[in-house]
Amino acid sequence: MNRLIVSAAAIGALFTVSACTSAPKVSPRQPGDANLSCSELENEFVNLDQVAEEAESNQGVNTANVAAVVFFWPAAVGNYMDSERALELVDERRDHLMDLYEAKNCDGM
Repeated sequence: MNRLIVSAAAIGALFTVSACTSAPKVSPRQPGDANLSCSELENEFVNLDQVAEEAESNQGVNTANVAAVVFFWPAAVGNYMDSERALELVDERRDHLMDLYEAKNCDGM
């Protein structure tokens, strides 16, 4: 009987842990940003779009979020808030890089 309880608890913990997703986070300002060339800045914008896309997908209906709602609903709220913070960081970095892009007059190339 004890094995059954321990097994059930372990399976429940596994589902709870697997229900959490984590959106990638970026640092708004990174060492060496000022040294990036115009083409490197453009590549950073593309990378930021990919990070934002992944963060947005973590907010929607997906397997992890459905499992979070079913097994431990606060995890679903945590997933949403984590993704929301990741998107805020992407916006901050994009603004910082855009300032650099404009200061280097990359549009006028």
